[in-house]
Amino acid sequence: MFVSCWSAKGGSGTSVVAAALALLLARAHPAGALLLDTAGDAPAVLGLPEPVSPGLAEWLAAGVGVPADGLARIEVPAAPGLALVPRGSGSLVPVERAEVLAGLLAGEHRPVVVDCGRLDPGGGVDAEAARTLASSADRSLLVTRACYLSLRRAVALALRPTGVVLVVEVGRALGAPDVEDVLGAPVLAEVDVDPAVARAVDAGLLAGRVPRGLERALRQVTVAHAG
Repeated sequence: MFVSCWSAKGGSGTSVVAAALALLLARAHPAGALLLDTAGDAPAVLGLPEPVSPGLAEWLAAGVGVPADGLARIEVPAAPGLALVPRGSGSLVPVERAEVLAGLLAGEHRPVVVDCGRLDPGGGVDAEAARTLASSADRSLLVTRACYLSLRRAVALALRPTGVVLVVEVGRALGAPDVEDVLGAPVLAEVDVDPAVARAVDAGLLAGRVPRGLERALRQVTVAHAG
């Protein structure tokens, strides 16, 4: 299972969704799971210190000279059963190496979640590399709120998700049917805006316990993917 999580607008909660999904998959699979961070926020979301070791940026920059086990060498433990490949330092170049990486992830024996962050059409090479990973995943999840601006930007990206994780706020005029109609993709999970999630992330406790509401919502995603 190779899953990408991405958004078209900042503040959608993509990194939290990606981290929580990776934690749930790590608990569900005997081999654990792997989380790749292109956005740079995964350590903070999981309550980890900022890694000082090489990360994804260094792996991409190493080119064809990287050892066969080079990706495994830069993994750091994030939680029981969950390994993290941090973003590292520098730009995510060359973009062609992102295509090689996507192929490796597709053959990974563990479930893989990639936090692609915000895919901005004008975001430069970093966004291009993240978009390559997002489009290569066998499950491409758009994390979005039901707002016109976010949906408009998602449509403009011309990257159709295989599913949507909808962040639900009280009082929004648009709902899941509207989102599905605009994007042409099913809403697989509806995640309520929950202060418990913010408290868990702020306290660095998400890796120890995913809040119940978030866990319930994302379990629907794992069931959909298993099918």
